[in-house]
Amino acid sequence: MHLSCDTLILGSGLAALSHALEASKTGRKVIIATKSELEETNTSYAQGGIAAVLRPDDSFEAHIKDTQKAGAGLCHAEIVELTVKEGPAAIHRLVEAGVKFDREQRETGHSPYDLTREGGHSHRRILHAADVTGREIQRALIEKLQAQENVTILENHCAIDLLTRRNVARRKNHSSPPPGLEDRALGAYIYDERGDSVKTVLAKITVIATGGGSKTYLYTSNPDIATGDGVAMAWRAGAKIANMEFIQFHPTCLYHADAKSFLVSEALRGEGGILRRIDGTRFMIHYHQLKELAPRDIVARAIDSELKRTGDDHVMLDMTHLDHNFITTRFPNIHERCLTYGIDMTKVPIPVVPAAHYVCGGVFCDEDGATSIHGLYVAGEAACTGLHGANRLASNSLLEAAVFGHRSAIAANAVMGDIPSTFEEVPAWDIGNAVASDELVVISQCWDEIRRFMWNYVGIVRSDRRLLRAWRRIETIREEIREFYWRASVSRDLLELRNIAVVAELIVSCARLRKESRGLHYTLDYPELGPEEPTDTIIQRENI
Repeated sequence: MHLSCDTLILGSGLAALSHALEASKTGRKVIIATKSELEETNTSYAQGGIAAVLRPDDSFEAHIKDTQKAGAGLCHAEIVELTVKEGPAAIHRLVEAGVKFDREQRETGHSPYDLTREGGHSHRRILHAADVTGREIQRALIEKLQAQENVTILENHCAIDLLTRRNVARRKNHSSPPPGLEDRALGAYIYDERGDSVKTVLAKITVIATGGGSKTYLYTSNPDIATGDGVAMAWRAGAKIANMEFIQFHPTCLYHADAKSFLVSEALRGEGGILRRIDGTRFMIHYHQLKELAPRDIVARAIDSELKRTGDDHVMLDMTHLDHNFITTRFPNIHERCLTYGIDMTKVPIPVVPAAHYVCGGVFCDEDGATSIHGLYVAGEAACTGLHGANRLASNSLLEAAVFGHRSAIAANAVMGDIPSTFEEVPAWDIGNAVASDELVVISQCWDEIRRFMWNYVGIVRSDRRLLRAWRRIETIREEIREFYWRASVSRDLLELRNIAVVAELIVSCARLRKESRGLHYTLDYPELGPEEPTDTIIQRENI
């Protein structure tokens, strides 16, 4: 089946919906393809909030400084300034769309909103909706988007590969594309999971807003959808990828045999939570002057160090010294979720461990989300804008998604008139000799192996030897997956496995190139900052 539109958006989180809402204002046709339900996104699981300067005792300069400090010297100064200064306007758009952020219970003269503070921030500037901020943002934007008649939503549709002039030419001629052919995004092949068929979706503008790839690791705070699909597809298409070595491990995920990927928000530490060893000893005072409010990379490494030193399985996040009513009112979702596992956080500390949480790198783009392939834009966690540098400041992720989802739509709308109104001829998906496989154990085995060696060799602390081991393993597994992929018919599990293998390879490749410890990339072989001015790690696939 062939479909066509002006804008094809892959993903349905804050970045995707922000782009869609702005693009839909032009009256042009927009298609959103999301591999699960519209609500199932990383955005929906964001607890803490979104950072923006909204109080007179705060300033853009302070937010910029906090972001750059957390980013360990690798943030792009112009992108940080742009994002921070566009923050209030982004909040205004969300409120206008119907997002209900928590408001102050009494008039303070500072801000109408109840602003909290998180690690690395020098001021209270985090807007939130209790402890389910992402879910509230997702709800409001979906409701607004569903009222747009020119927007088509394809749920349970998993993108297979991007369509570009160069790879279409290769498919047509079964050979390399002509030299000098200017590449341009043309849409994507998309697998309809419920219909078990592949659609060819042609578009003048294609937007990657597929979120992160932390499911590449064994322990993660992310939902099952976070398999790095957009980054993997962009890499295969020949787009530039940057800074994939910087994987943020959230310091505090619930440690419980029955709990899966439940994040315990940094806002708990922002409101006074204390990290302790199992024996009750407070330890962050030995690692950083900000103690529990130190940047995430420092807190995560401190916990990792304590666990390795003591042999314990977890540490404790203690909230018991705070008022019972404050805890249950401020963190109702976390409190209720912990209770389901027999943990009353008002009475006993919460067992926590670090887990892969956020990818600071991604598809390299400019200040408008434009990638190195014409007509291909990126926004949200799949993007590397330069905002986060070597470590993301807490709650800057939703801010980046809101700002660049909007900016990329404005930029794409501006060039839409320059794109030919007729679509290029693109061959339909060719199933070839692929058949339904009776060896699905290959998928589960490869998936498990990738996630385990990434956790063990490419985790919070790395070394050249560990990275080399990971590189050797991923080369072997990639070949196994490639052979299986061309023999087996398409399925979502197979597509996700193929993508996490690419993401793993990109993380390892970038990590091996960085010969220093900076931000989230800490290596035993190069424990200090490099002697030279820091640069982005930018890689690009050859022979496209």
